[in-house]
Amino acid sequence: MAKKKWINEPDNLVAELLEGMALANAGTIQLAGSNLVARATPKAEDKVAIVTLGGSGHEPALSGYVGEGMLDISVPGEVFAAPGPPRVLEALRAVNRDAGTLLVVLNHAGDVLAANVAMEMAAKAGLNVKQVLTHEDISDDDPAERRGLSGCLLVIKCAGAAAEQGKSLDQVLAIAQRVQDNMATLAVAASAATHPATGEVIAEVPEGQMDIGMGQHGEAGGGVEDMRSADATADIMLPMLLDDRKVQAGDKLLVMLNGVGSTTLMELYVVLRRVKQLLDEKGIEMARTLVGEYLTVQEMGGFQMCIVKMDDELLELWDAPCDTPALTVK
Repeated sequence: MAKKKWINEPDNLVAELLEGMALANAGTIQLAGSNLVARATPKAEDKVAIVTLGGSGHEPALSGYVGEGMLDISVPGEVFAAPGPPRVLEALRAVNRDAGTLLVVLNHAGDVLAANVAMEMAAKAGLNVKQVLTHEDISDDDPAERRGLSGCLLVIKCAGAAAEQGKSLDQVLAIAQRVQDNMATLAVAASAATHPATGEVIAEVPEGQMDIGMGQHGEAGGGVEDMRSADATADIMLPMLLDDRKVQAGDKLLVMLNGVGSTTLMELYVVLRRVKQLLDEKGIEMARTLVGEYLTVQEMGGFQMCIVKMDDELLELWDAPCDTPALTVK
């Protein structure tokens, strides 16, 4: 299949992507070592470092969240592929400090394997590293099998703010785990994405239909059904998320709508207004919102709806300043 992408040699795609990203955000990030994306100005050594890993092709995630108040280093793999454990260990060595490091891992087989091997290597090297696994995709009934989707951004934001405040590694880990335990995500897709290096379709969605529960690499969802309106789609998705996290009247929610490539802001805003109507009917406060493209799947059509039950401390951490290529809070 002919590629409809402005790229050069596929083998150079990720390296050229990262080079351009660093040029566009020179005051915030820099490339280090074996194409690690690091903060341009390193964090103070007495504060916990935050590291993550994951495949490229989901821009701005995950490297777009490197910077003050969020990640110290991102380890990008090839397109839709996890990086190898040696590069993860390289990142952990680069930020090694007495305060320790938190490794944020999305629950995908390659990422988990790379992270677990790197953690074993780090332990042998005497590095102080702890790990949090994000797995908030409710399309799988088994919590242990749930995929990590765009909710990783919310974990990184709150954990990063806690680290900037000087909290201990155990405290930062506890906050990250609290966000993970309080969040739920569900995705819907209406059109397929292609692999940018090959032009091959990575998942098919029949014309005129949508797939609720599709993963961010085109993994099968909960079922294909006829395409619905914005309101009708929100009416399906939001109650499933609220039920999963047992959200009740009086609870405060952070709601994120993450467009995955070709869905417009117009559509996302239309969905958000329906989400607010539904929450108001139930007496649930939409305390914070985030709408845009934060973790994409090339040109896939669809979005991910994520909710987090927030408390006063998590709201304070969410509102804390950060300065990264893809998210800035002042």
